[in-house]
Amino acid sequence: MKKTTVLLGLLMLSTFALAQSNEVRTDRVLTKAEQQALTPAQVIALLTNGNDRFVSGKKTIRDHSSLVREAVSGQHPKAIILSCVDSRVPVEDVFDQGIGDVFVARVAANIENTDILGSMEFATKVSGAKVILVLGHERCGAIAAAIDNVQLGNITALLENVKPAVEALSDYPGDKTSANPEFVHLVAEKNVEITMQNILEKSPIVAEMVKAGDVSIVGALYNMHTGEVEFLN
Repeated sequence: MKKTTVLLGLLMLSTFALAQSNEVRTDRVLTKAEQQALTPAQVIALLTNGNDRFVSGKKTIRDHSSLVREAVSGQHPKAIILSCVDSRVPVEDVFDQGIGDVFVARVAANIENTDILGSMEFATKVSGAKVILVLGHERCGAIAAAIDNVQLGNITALLENVKPAVEALSDYPGDKTSANPEFVHLVAEKNVEITMQNILEKSPIVAEMVKAGDVSIVGALYNMHTGEVEFLN
């Protein structure tokens, strides 16, 4: 009994010491004034710094219950992130963003379509977001399937959107199959670039805002092994 009491006491002391040694920080919902004051470059820096915290294990401690109630009256996110649906890429966590910080659109292979474009126009023109980020990732199943010309139900039509990235690398000298990690990486990177081009070509609203400097569109790849996000431009 005495031994158990001592162990419990040591556990309580160590827990208290841990709490004292780490700054407990809570975040809050971004305001309209704060959003409007941000430049696209500052938003990209905030996302980059957030990813650094994610990789280092120093994510912001948030009171989600409080943030949920605080966000009821409105939202003023600083960016919209187009990501693949892959469950291993938790977008808000990857950039250490909280409730009300970013819009997130997800579709296999992070491609654009009419609905995604409309969502981006809403996020930027209507809601004031300053950055459009197209986020691809390593070891993407949709990219691999497009490379191998998989035919399966509605997936077949989806993968047609990725084929331009595969075809753009027709001069690649090595093995052009999903068994080659380098080729998969290059196609994933090219797919991000093509998606960005398509967004600008198919959305005059976004293109005009980018030309004016009000919005930036950037691409990136998420590293499955390290959690790092590598910006492509």
